[in-house]
Amino acid sequence: MACRNLVSSNMGIRFRVPLQKLHPLSRAIHHRYSGNGNPQRTPHRTAARYFTSMSRLPMRPPKPPPGSGGRSYQQQRNFWVARLAARLLRLRYILFGTAVGGGYTAKKTYEEWKDMLPDFSDYNWVIPDFVWELSEQIDLGEYKLTKALPEMEEISESVDQLQEELLRTQLKYQRMLERLEKENKELRKVVLQKDDKGIHQRKVKKSLIDLYSEVLDILSDYDANYNTQDHLPRVVVVGDQSAGKTSVLEMIAQARIFPRGSGEMMTRSPVKVTLSEGPHHVAMFKDSGREFDLNKEEDLAALRHEIELRMRKSVKEGQTTISLSVKGPGIQRMVLVDLPGVISTVTAGMASDTKETIFSISKAYMQNPNAIILCIQDGSVDAERSIVTDLVSQMDPQGKRTIFVLTKVDLAEKNLASPSRIQQIVEGKLFPMKALGYFAVVTGKGSPGESIDAIKDYEEDFFQNSRLLRDGMLKAHQVTTKNLSLAVSDCFWKMVRESVEQQADVFKASRFNLETEWKNNYPRLRELDRNELFEKAKNEILDEVISLSQVTPQHWESILQKKLWERVSTHVIENIYLPAAQTADSGTFNTTVDIKLKQWTDKQLPHKALEVAWETLQEEFARFMAEYRGKDQDDIFDKLKEAVKDESIKRHKWNERAMDSLRVIQHNALEDRSITDKPQWDAAIYFMEDTLNSRLKDTESVVRDMVGPDWKERWLSWKNRTPEQHIRNETKNELERLLKLHDDHTAYLANDEVTTVRKNLEGRSVEVDPVLIKDTWHQLYRRHFLQKALSHCNLCKRGFYYYQRHFVDSELECNDVVLFWRIQRMLVITANTLRQQLTNTEVRRLEKNVKEVLDDFGEDMEKKTQLITGRRVQLAEDLSKTQKHTQLKSYGT
Repeated sequence: MACRNLVSSNMGIRFRVPLQKLHPLSRAIHHRYSGNGNPQRTPHRTAARYFTSMSRLPMRPPKPPPGSGGRSYQQQRNFWVARLAARLLRLRYILFGTAVGGGYTAKKTYEEWKDMLPDFSDYNWVIPDFVWELSEQIDLGEYKLTKALPEMEEISESVDQLQEELLRTQLKYQRMLERLEKENKELRKVVLQKDDKGIHQRKVKKSLIDLYSEVLDILSDYDANYNTQDHLPRVVVVGDQSAGKTSVLEMIAQARIFPRGSGEMMTRSPVKVTLSEGPHHVAMFKDSGREFDLNKEEDLAALRHEIELRMRKSVKEGQTTISLSVKGPGIQRMVLVDLPGVISTVTAGMASDTKETIFSISKAYMQNPNAIILCIQDGSVDAERSIVTDLVSQMDPQGKRTIFVLTKVDLAEKNLASPSRIQQIVEGKLFPMKALGYFAVVTGKGSPGESIDAIKDYEEDFFQNSRLLRDGMLKAHQVTTKNLSLAVSDCFWKMVRESVEQQADVFKASRFNLETEWKNNYPRLRELDRNELFEKAKNEILDEVISLSQVTPQHWESILQKKLWERVSTHVIENIYLPAAQTADSGTFNTTVDIKLKQWTDKQLPHKALEVAWETLQEEFARFMAEYRGKDQDDIFDKLKEAVKDESIKRHKWNERAMDSLRVIQHNALEDRSITDKPQWDAAIYFMEDTLNSRLKDTESVVRDMVGPDWKERWLSWKNRTPEQHIRNETKNELERLLKLHDDHTAYLANDEVTTVRKNLEGRSVEVDPVLIKDTWHQLYRRHFLQKALSHCNLCKRGFYYYQRHFVDSELECNDVVLFWRIQRMLVITANTLRQQLTNTEVRRLEKNVKEVLDDFGEDMEKKTQLITGRRVQLAEDLSKTQKHTQLKSYGT
């Protein structure tokens, strides 16, 4: 394991020393199961090598081997002093039995302090001279006294004096170390600030911890088939509800960043916190660009509120992980995951499966074989009430990756009748749970308004005056959150270095398989992930939209004129031309036409024209996209393009202000009856003839469907009429005889005429309904009228001369040709007006809508996932993710 070389220390503190003077000297994690693998170094110094600021100082030069000629006089004197103290204390024990306790205490204290100090050979001036004189009186070779010894009382006083001198020396250099650490921290902050402001003209890469955290985020959504996400280390913070998990994390992050509560469950979903060093103390969410200044109370309040909102949203969406990064001077680099507190009972307001959900989430994170479990236990309550210790023991029975933290030690010392119980806890003797290390911390007095600095001062003051430390129940390296964070960070990075290399091999194999699949299936295509494909499709769609502006005016006007006439032709024939043609003279005809055209223009025509224009724009847009798609384009974009087209059209609103001006233009065009030349007259004749022929053809088709097949079809195609078609045919024959008798019959049958037709049919044994008679008459009269109109149109082909003379002295009247000329001119002018509005306004507005839709889709990852799909996309996504992991390996290892 990465943290096995973290060793224990059995050294006790028997005298009162300020805590802030001690903790940098020993920060090793107490480990009952690790031995000292270096016999030349004491266990305490091995620990200090890894966890104290002393590790940044030059190492003590090694002593030459015995028998070498390079032994210095100072080394000899050190050795003589040690032998002298040992022999004198033994002799004193033999001779003065009543002083056994005092002599033993002095010897033990001296030896322990000697072992914990670095090499002070350069500071021998502190040792009184008489000690060096005593060393010359001892025969080391035969272990006998060669000269007379001073009085035992003087030796005892000398040892006490030596002890005091050593303590003063230690404190002096401890203050020097703290001052150097503080200066180093300030210098690092200045360097980081310079880099942050861009003073160093170089590209600043992402820090290792940020890159590692990004990989964890990517892997959280990665395909579970590759089985990689749960093998990378992170620090998992678990504990019972209200045990102080969040407070410990806040002390490590050096800011009160989480919502506060009194006895209620505040952590509702997993929160991944990435800690790193930086010039400014700030926090930021993974999916947001906003930075929260943790030195400002209003930003802290906003951050806590945002975390609470995200937690509530996460609970609704199924316990998704919230990713938060915290940077600041002096913060230890690591990735922690704060899990909801383990509960024993579901209370009111909670979901019925809350307890099981918390257990499953905790197990899912802790079962990662490389996860460091930070087990938080409330020291102010009975240890037997703990739930989380059993859960941790199940996931890590050997305790090889568990760090135990006892919180609220101040309350525990105050409330417990037996303080030795705390010692049992931090030594791992009270719980069946095993751990890599044990720590005791104090995270405040319980007030939510306390600052981090105030909590730190209170914590150090407590341990400075605590009998737990004074009586040796706790070791100096086992207390304060500062020592805890240093130990956890060191263990985390050792675990990362080991696991990243291992996981890199797994990713290499996965990437090889993915690359092989890509080469076999898509040999001529680049590996574009979903975001890259979206950008490519976005450019294609914008090119297609721009093509709309290249449509010629003639094309626009031709399409608009044709579609508008298709939309209004039925109304013109049925509601204007046919009623006006029933009049007796030309004056009445023109008056009827003018009235109906005015009504039509005021109410319907402008709306119909705008509908036609909008539909034409949509059809042209769709046509360009379809034509562009046919030019060897990638069909993977089809769903995206269709969605963009539909959403853009949905958002587009036609400019209704153009309707009023269009109404005026159409009204003026229809009021004009002045045909200026023969080509215009011929064009009107052609337009009228084409329209009437089209209508006649449609009418004949309707009549043929009504009466069924004629005798040729019945004999040649073996078709028969239905009973209804037989009745229709008999009714048609009877009505045709009526039309032959009355060629100028009106458009409607009189009631007596309907009765006559019905009786005539009954005489031939044909029962017919009056409604059927009128319906059949309508189609027959339309056909009769259109045939007469076409004959009249042929006569008017030579009528332009008479038109110029206003049909004076002529029996020919061609007012219907003038009507169709007015309609035709209105269509031309309307198409021109709509074309100008399309090219000048609506096409640009549609382009803007398309860009907005593409921007919205680009920010919506869920939308892109829905619209850009397929194995090719998923394969490219997997290749991109494995590439990022490979970058992490090359960057970090």
